[in-house]
Amino acid sequence: MNFSKKNHEHKNKNMKVVSNRVLLSVAIAATIGLTSCKDETKKKTEPTTTTTEMSNEMAMTNLTFGVRGNCSMCKTTIEKAANSVEGVASANWDVDKKKIAVSFDEDKTDAMAIHKAIAASGYDTEKVAGDESAYNDLPGCCKYDHDMMMNQTGEMKEAEHSNQDHMEH
Repeated sequence: MNFSKKNHEHKNKNMKVVSNRVLLSVAIAATIGLTSCKDETKKKTEPTTTTTEMSNEMAMTNLTFGVRGNCSMCKTTIEKAANSVEGVASANWDVDKKKIAVSFDEDKTDAMAIHKAIAASGYDTEKVAGDESAYNDLPGCCKYDHDMMMNQTGEMKEAEHSNQDHMEH
C-alpha cells in the first residue's frame, strides 16, 4: 500500500508542477499579448508626420494662365523659367492650348513672380509682356506672333486683351 500511496502523492506533485507551468505560460502569453497591443497602439499614433506632410502638400496653389509660344523648345524654356522661381513645385506648358499649369507654395512666391520670370525669358503671359531683348534672342522657331490667342480654349476675351500690359515689339 505504501507503494500506491507514494505513487498517488507523486502524481499530485506532478499535477501541481504542471499546473504551475500552465499558469506561468498563460501569464507570459498575456504579458506578450499586452505588450504587442501597446506596440500596435504606438504604430497607430506615429503617422503624425505623414499627416503634416500631407498638409504641406495641400498648401500648394495650382494656377493656369496663358503663355504665348510655338514649339517644344518654347515649352522647355517656359517651364524652366517658371521652375526657376523659388516655391514653384511644377510647371507644365501645353503647346496646343498655349497655357501653363503651375503648382507653387504661396508662402514662398506668388503668381506675378511666375509671370515675370516667364516674361523675362522672352514669352508673353496673360499679365506681362515678354522681354523684347530675350524675345529677339529666341531661336527662329520660337518667335511667336504677339497677337496669337492663348489660354485653354485658344480664344482670348476682349476684356482680358485690354487688361494686358503690352509692349510694342
